Amino acid sequence: MDRGACWPYFDPEYETLSQRINPPRVSIDNTSCSDCTLVKVDSVNRPGILLEVVQVLSDLDLAISKAYISSDGGWFMDVFHVTDQHGNKISDRKTMEYIEMALGPNGKTLSRNGNAWPTKAVGMHSVGNYTAIELIGTDRPGLLSEIFAVLANLHCNVLAAEVWTHNMRVACVVYVNDDTTCSAVVDPDRLRVMEEQLKNARTNFSMGYTHVDRRLHQLMSADKDYEDDVGPIITVDQCDDKGYSVVNVQCRDRTKLLFDIVCTLTDMQYVVFHASISSEGHNARQEYYIRHADGCTLDSKEERERVIKCLEAAIRRRISDGISLELCGRDRVGLLSDVTRVLRENGLSVTRAGVSTVGEQALDVFYVRDASGYPIDAKTIEALRQEIGQKVMLNVRRVPGSGESPRPNGWAKNSFSLGSFFERFLN
Repeated sequence: MDRGACWPYFDPEYETLSQRINPPRVSIDNTSCSDCTLVKVDSVNRPGILLEVVQVLSDLDLAISKAYISSDGGWFMDVFHVTDQHGNKISDRKTMEYIEMALGPNGKTLSRNGNAWPTKAVGMHSVGNYTAIELIGTDRPGLLSEIFAVLANLHCNVLAAEVWTHNMRVACVVYVNDDTTCSAVVDPDRLRVMEEQLKNARTNFSMGYTHVDRRLHQLMSADKDYEDDVGPIITVDQCDDKGYSVVNVQCRDRTKLLFDIVCTLTDMQYVVFHASISSEGHNARQEYYIRHADGCTLDSKEERERVIKCLEAAIRRRISDGISLELCGRDRVGLLSDVTRVLRENGLSVTRAGVSTVGEQALDVFYVRDASGYPIDAKTIEALRQEIGQKVMLNVRRVPGSGESPRPNGWAKNSFSLGSFFERFLN
């Protein structure tokens, strides 16, 4: 190369110039609507911004009853109608400040470059150094018990975990550290032994951050859990005059439904330009105007069918039936191994689980059903109370039908919902 050649200088700050000139604006409006809070977000548009906004609201366990989304051109303008876990307007000052901080000009979400801010890497509270373990495999009774037993035997403390099952597959993200040093598990030999003993599922180790729910969707989708699935009513049509593909979704409404759909479309490299979200009673209707990241619409039948199958699977992954077991007690190494062993010995399969720790307290919820497909009887529930309730506080709830997936508000996903969890056990 000619040393005399002079290349034009490109200031790296130029890439974020538009964001600095026009910083994100967030408005929380409690006066315009009588029954919900309006969260309005205006920002310079860029790839993935919709998912980040929905992720922040979902991590706070806010219910989104309506939304109007528009991101044509260089600007992103969204309005979300939200309520808290009890169906009321947002009145908690900490929650409102958190939304403004996360989505506003001084936040770490809309005003920054790079990958999605990992607000839910381990719940939404700091738990120190950890190693993330990802597992994906064929679901069967007792598998979760075996996983936690292996970790306990290897002197690993489980800080947090989330487990999904769907279509005979299981995906699990577990955060662990050494039970003696409270530091991440980094020794290659120890990790190799762990991987060998977890041979019943494909295992991956990570020292970085990931948003749990998004990663579980990715693991399930990579394992093709969407094949042979039958679920909600989803259609994909063409809007030729505007150059969009239109995705229509009709299904039973539930918490985090919007996040699951937007997450799936984003990871499939589709861009949402406009969307309308509404719910009436238990029914949800959602319409998305999308294109592929390369600007193309969904022209082939095969591509449209794949989008439909992937969205069906994403919607159904959180659906649980049977009963939920909410546990609160002093955390210790082996606690999860003991609890899941009791579930296995009583003929129960875990369909979904959320595990979290706050200080020295373990806050866990397990959705379980009878491994043989029969309803869980009162005798089994009483046995669980006797065996598990002796060691930790236990709350048993009957889960509504499979068409409905209630929010797992028995375990803390953020610091603003911890009080309601403890309140149920103290009253």
